[in-house]
Formats: sequence, structure tokens, C-alpha cells
Amino acid sequence: MSGSVLYDAPGPRAKRLDRILNWTFSLAFVAIAAWIAYAWYQRGIFDDRWAILWDPPKNQTAADVWMSLARGLGNTLKAAAIAAPIALLIGGAIAIVRRGARTRWLSGPAAVTTELARGLPVLMLMFLAKLVFGWSPLWSVVFGLVVYNAAVVAEILRAGLAALPKGQREAGLSIGLSTMRTTLLIELPQAVRIMLPALVSQIVVLLKDTSLGYIVAYPELLRTIKNNRDYFGDQYVIPLFLVGATIYILINMGVSRLATFIERRLREGGGGRGLKPPEIGPTGPIPQSGIGGPAREEGAHAGDPVFAAGRRPESHPVPQRRPGETDGERRRQAYHGDPAAQALRANTRTGDSEL
Repeated sequence: MSGSVLYDAPGPRAKRLDRILNWTFSLAFVAIAAWIAYAWYQRGIFDDRWAILWDPPKNQTAADVWMSLARGLGNTLKAAAIAAPIALLIGGAIAIVRRGARTRWLSGPAAVTTELARGLPVLMLMFLAKLVFGWSPLWSVVFGLVVYNAAVVAEILRAGLAALPKGQREAGLSIGLSTMRTTLLIELPQAVRIMLPALVSQIVVLLKDTSLGYIVAYPELLRTIKNNRDYFGDQYVIPLFLVGATIYILINMGVSRLATFIERRLREGGGGRGLKPPEIGPTGPIPQSGIGGPAREEGAHAGDPVFAAGRRPESHPVPQRRPGETDGERRRQAYHGDPAAQALRANTRTGDSEL
């Protein structure tokens, strides 16, 4: 039996071919890396210029260099930490309005705003905040990042909402929810789960776009590296920029790993692990097929699935038919106050005589 519904388990030949290809591509990558390292060696890249990381010149210490890089990294993370939540909230609000609004007076301006913000370069938005509004470098960077990324997040969520089956929306409307509440309570959580990889990719783009802040004099990581290069000399540009590139890669890998962890927790239901979902069904007992069968408690634990989850409705089992007992005698017992026969009155079919 195959281990996957898409393809059969690989056989000996497929496994052998897979090993050959893995070794071939691995050796090719190693060869390319060795060639690049040899070319750098011939150009004198691996000389004493790397000493700037542990013994810099001009009466500076390694702590001075690394502390300056740490301050630049802190400013980068500060701008990203401020801009990312705001962009997510504004983008989510725009997507909800475009999806859940009943009139064009609300969805139309949201669509126009999204298209305008998405069409403007991030650097132009930063210059707008810096030169026109007169804001500080930090808030100029935050403004540019928020406006652009909010528009992109809105489009990502709109695509996720449009990808949902129509039955999700129809189900919400059929139970009396408005279009806005249906979008907010039913569709949006599913769209976020579907588009989570795209949202994480956009957060990574936002983090990298903070490097544009050096043009508006914001002392982020790239501007700090450039200042160190200008102070120590052009021969130290490669070590400094390789350190900066490594820092960016590590941060983005951490964000991606965090997103993968969150996605796995959402898929596995980590927030409600060990809890059984409420049964969706009628709130009263369902009699089994056949005359005189006992009632089943199916649906008794459901209650109201929205406003009264967990409420147990009152129900009584329908008694078994006694030997020789007629339907008329059972109805008379119900009218005479027999508690065991009260359920018979509730289960009497329309049109049946009571006596």
C-alpha cells in the first residue's frame, strides 16, 4: 500500500537516483563555494582587513564596533516592531471593510486607498513624511512602511477571503449574522490561516525595507555599517557588509521559524488541545427508529453553539411499551400525570388524536 495519496513509495531505483542527485548537487555547490573563496583569496580578501572585527584601527576597540552595530540593529528592530503591528491592523481593517461592507460608499474608498498606497514607492512615502510633514526620521520610516505594507496586507487577506468556499459565507448569513460579522467571525480566521506564509513573507520584506531609512538620516543597521566604513576606510567594506548581511539573514530566518511554529500550532489546534468541540445538532432527544424505542441523547451537549455553548437542555427518555398496553392507555397515563409518559405528549404527531 502506498504511503501517500499523490504518489507511490519510491522503489530501490528511485532511492538510488535520489541519492545520486543529492550528492551531485551538493558537490556542485561546494565546488562553487570553493571557487568563490579561491577568487577572493587571489584578490587578497582574506588579509588583515578582517581584524576590524576584533582589533580595529584608529584607537578603537572591538566593543566600539560591535556596540555601534548593536545600536543600528536596535533601531532597525524598533522601526519594524512599530510598523508591523500597525500595518497588520490597518490592512486587516481594509480587507474586512472591502469584504463585509454592503454599500459601495465603504468598500469603494477602501479599494481606492489600497491601490494608491500600493502603487507608491516606500522611499517616496518616507520623503513625504520627512519633507512635507516634517516628522522625525523614525516616524518617517514608520509612516512609509505602514502605508505601503498595510495596502499589501489588505490585498493578501482579500485574496485569502476570495479563496474560501462560498458555503462559508452563506452559512454565516443563514444563521442571521450580518455580512460584516460573517467576514469578521467566520471568514477572516480561515483567511489568515491560509495566507499566513504570504503574511510572513511581507513582514520579512517590511524588516528589510527599514534599510531605506538611511536616506532620511535614520541610524538603522545599514547606515551604521556605512558610517563605520566611512570612518575606518574602504578596505573594510567587505567584512562590515558581510556581518550586516549575516545579521539580516539570521533575523529573517528567526521570523520564518516563528511563523512556521505558529502555523503548526494553528493547524494542530494547540490553543484548544485536549478539549472536545461541541456537538452540533438538535438540542433535544432524537428517538430511535421503531415504535417505542428509547430516546438518544445526541445533541444534548450542544446547546446553543454561539451564545449558550455547553447548556444541557432538559430531556426525558420515552418509556418502553409495556406488554399488552395500547396507545390509548399510554395517552391516558400521560394526561393523568404519569411523569414517565410526559415525553409521549411532546412526541405526538400532528393530526393524532389525544385520547
